[in-house]
Amino acid sequence: MFFVTGANGNAGGAVVRALLGAGQPVRALVRRDGSLPDGAEPVIGDLNRPDTFADALTGVWGAFLLSGYERLDELLAAMREAGLERVVLLSSSAAPSGDTSNAVARYHIESERLVAASGIPWTFLQPNSFMSNVFRWTPQLRDGDVVRLPFAGVPIATIDPEDLGAVAAAALTDGAHEGHTYRLSGPESLRPAEQVAIVADVLGRDVRFEAQTDDEAREEMSRGMPPEYVDAFMQFFAEGQVDESTVLPTVEQILGRPPRTLAEWAAAHAGALRASAAPGSAPEASTR
Repeated sequence: MFFVTGANGNAGGAVVRALLGAGQPVRALVRRDGSLPDGAEPVIGDLNRPDTFADALTGVWGAFLLSGYERLDELLAAMREAGLERVVLLSSSAAPSGDTSNAVARYHIESERLVAASGIPWTFLQPNSFMSNVFRWTPQLRDGDVVRLPFAGVPIATIDPEDLGAVAAAALTDGAHEGHTYRLSGPESLRPAEQVAIVADVLGRDVRFEAQTDDEAREEMSRGMPPEYVDAFMQFFAEGQVDESTVLPTVEQILGRPPRTLAEWAAAHAGALRASAAPGSAPEASTR
């Protein structure tokens, strides 16, 4: 039995699908009732309150965890007591910097340290930004044919969450990955204008890219996240403190196939993108 946290998010949902596709039993932690694939056993609870789902750890062999939750040490202690044999942690491309002055890097670094000290065999996954962040563009696509994005000069080798899920499932089910930290990327490094052009082509729309200034990006991010997180992302991309441009071989080495391209991801999600970009629709959430 495998326990997957954040099972309604992009990463956790992909892990659930990958494990079920491999014939593995899954308990899926969600905050409230929602849509889960057939075969997943729902567990309603809050990662910040491990007591809300402690009973669901009985009989679990391995778990997929998200970083940054307040009582991760308590959760890991409960997992150790329940006899878990393996933990796969979703960390970040920011963690290798070791920079605990950066708020986003810090919570990933601290989560890795807690898992490593737990006594449970572990694997850390440090992916680049997700292709599913394209859903954040849909409010602009509803309003017209211009997509304005920050960091126009920064190429990113974004990763399909399904590839992340497949790697996580492999790490959970194969002991060869214990004790390894994997940086993960997609197969091509693209600037925002190139990303927009690819998605526009798949959708059959004439969409124009416009660059935001760093000041505009900071102002927009400040509407939806704490100041220390805004500073962190500006440090990552405006100041170049994180490299998500390098195409890494890790996904293909682990899965025996290349990771999906953005065009392949967009084609697989074209229907959902069109629906989300239709007048009167709401954008799909993009959470890890």
